Amino acid sequence: MLAQAGTASSTGQKEQAVKLWQQAAEAYPSDKSPWLSIAQTRYEAGQYGDAIINAQEVLVRDPNDTLANSIIAISGLRLSTRSLADLSRQNNLSGSIRTESQDLAKLLRESLGETVLVPPAPAPVQQAATPTRKAGAKKSAKAKQEESSADPFGALK
Repeated sequence: MLAQAGTASSTGQKEQAVKLWQQAAEAYPSDKSPWLSIAQTRYEAGQYGDAIINAQEVLVRDPNDTLANSIIAISGLRLSTRSLADLSRQNNLSGSIRTESQDLAKLLRESLGETVLVPPAPAPVQQAATPTRKAGAKKSAKAKQEESSADPFGALK
């Protein structure tokens, strides 16, 4: 079943692969590999809630699985970022939600050993123009700065 699922996945038949992995998980309930494959497939499809659920099934079988923990962490951050952006757009990011979000961002910075969640863009290196450089090919420092400040969580995506 795992081989058939792997073949289906590699040929782009992701849902067929997931069904085969689910069958393998039922047939071999102590095996973490079908759950991990489902979690990875859901993560790659941007289905972060499902990715988390399936990665948690991996952790039931192997609490130290690094990939499952990574899927949960990054999927959770992506869901949080999406929700915070939605709240911010709706002007509803205030009060306790704002305070808790700031506290969580601080905890994340500390966990990563960073003083800021997303460091500012480095200063551009001045280079002499060469005849082979196409006009407009290099972004201005201001454009780069505006891009990096537009989405403070962009580096986590």
